[in-house]
Amino acid sequence: MNFENLIVCRNLLADKIFNPTADKFEIAANLIEKAEQLGLSGNIFRSYLIYFLSHEPNLISETVELNGGKIGESLREAFKHDIEIIFAEKNLNSPLPLLQNYRSTEKNNLESFAALEKNLENLNDAEKITEIFIEHYKKFGYGDIAEYRAFRWDKNLVGIKHFEKISLKDLIGYAHQKELLTKNTKAFIEKKPANNVLLVGARGTGKSSGVKALVNEYYSEGLRLLQITKPQLKILPEIMDALRKFAGKRFIIFLDDLSFDESESEYKSLKSSIEGGVESRPENVLIYATSNRRHLIREQDFDDRYNDDSVNENISLSDRFGLIIHYYAPTQTEYLEIIRHMLKKKNISLDEETLRIEGLRWEMSHSGRNGRTAQQFVNYFLGTR
Repeated sequence: MNFENLIVCRNLLADKIFNPTADKFEIAANLIEKAEQLGLSGNIFRSYLIYFLSHEPNLISETVELNGGKIGESLREAFKHDIEIIFAEKNLNSPLPLLQNYRSTEKNNLESFAALEKNLENLNDAEKITEIFIEHYKKFGYGDIAEYRAFRWDKNLVGIKHFEKISLKDLIGYAHQKELLTKNTKAFIEKKPANNVLLVGARGTGKSSGVKALVNEYYSEGLRLLQITKPQLKILPEIMDALRKFAGKRFIIFLDDLSFDESESEYKSLKSSIEGGVESRPENVLIYATSNRRHLIREQDFDDRYNDDSVNENISLSDRFGLIIHYYAPTQTEYLEIIRHMLKKKNISLDEETLRIEGLRWEMSHSGRNGRTAQQFVNYFLGTR
């Protein structure tokens, strides 16, 4: 390996696998460990090299992300200089023959990295490799931002590895609601004016599923989801500030099943962060919240209901959401169609009469007619066949 002359990718030298003074057996041991962790196969030295460049932050990836895809010509030439060194044939030879055609126990399931590796397959032209990496950074970003669709907050973004794989086509009914939600989200992705969204309705009607489906639908277009808890609303400005540096991505901050007591201060933090605070909301961030209360505040005491200041305070919070979408309990026909669709996904078809009798019997003995009840019936049906 001859990585000492790198300019902008010198962080390679800090990794023990690329340390030029390391013993080849030590390198092999570390490589095999990485291959099993990441599901790398083939020439795993080259595969891990590609993974490292796509995952670990460097000046190129950080600049592209921070500037929404822009990169100066001089910086691009410095990166190409490094690519010529890194992908020189003598630097890609695995230190031991067994690493040249390695097969890991588990398959690689890192979506964006797998796409990048495929695009670079059998490629040795530095100009083309440079462009492919830059386009990868533009489209996916780097590190966990590239690989994960959804995140939680723990002093920083933490990727959610097992995010629900639900799509918009899985959501039966609510065509108008889906259209409103999709149009607003597409406008946001396309950097057009878009609104914060409040999804209101009874439990189990698919409000949360709709938001999750959007992230799966538009992940490759840069959409990401960050779910936060109600106590974290107090640090919402801090969270938003952290998201500013990922200018190439669009974030939905997601608040699920949101409601407040009047004594709670978090709702004032939310109001301020959405609109009206000292620091403006980042242009790459929107807030989507679900609730079963139109005004988000739990019922007040009788005397407070006639207090104009209290009423105005409560209403002003929900009014900060420019788009309010209402979800109603499905009709009987829609409820049975949801069950039919879920069973069809499992390659099961019920005759109309059996579906109607069994589905409605389940509904009457459970929590009402909604998508969640339908899913519970399907689970019961599949488990007792």
